[in-house]
Amino acid sequence: MTSPLTHFDPHGQAHMVDVAAKAESHRVARAVGSIHMLPATFALISEGHAKKGDVIGIARIAAIQAAKRCAELIPLCHPLPLTRVAVSFKLDAAASAVHLTVQAETVGRTGVEMEALCAVQIGLLTVYDMCKAVDRGMVMGDIRLVEKLGGKSGHWLADDAAD
Repeated sequence: MTSPLTHFDPHGQAHMVDVAAKAESHRVARAVGSIHMLPATFALISEGHAKKGDVIGIARIAAIQAAKRCAELIPLCHPLPLTRVAVSFKLDAAASAVHLTVQAETVGRTGVEMEALCAVQIGLLTVYDMCKAVDRGMVMGDIRLVEKLGGKSGHWLADDAAD
């Protein structure tokens, strides 16, 4: 019996999926996540007064770098030539939260879901790192894929995905 998990061979051994026979296509993945914090921490970020500098600017660069290095972090990911990584932050004063959306794109034989998700994780972790001196209780969450385009499976959109 073959496993529905593509990273295992018929003998149950982990392997890198062979994508040689797959057609190249434009592939897009969009992932989101949030970090919630104390109102005072949110104020430091939104007013640009964090001791370590521009929290959002540094987190943006970290997210882009994470997408580019995803295959170095996740053992069975294919290294991909990314054609675009777009990083968008939304400051939410009512929730004392920073929401992050990352869209990763490539033209290739495999998708960019892991790159988008990795970028969100590292972008949020960078916000945490830059503000942990004043708020160790920040909570990262709701990290997930919300859209995927391209490849044999086509377009997938999360039921509750919002732009």
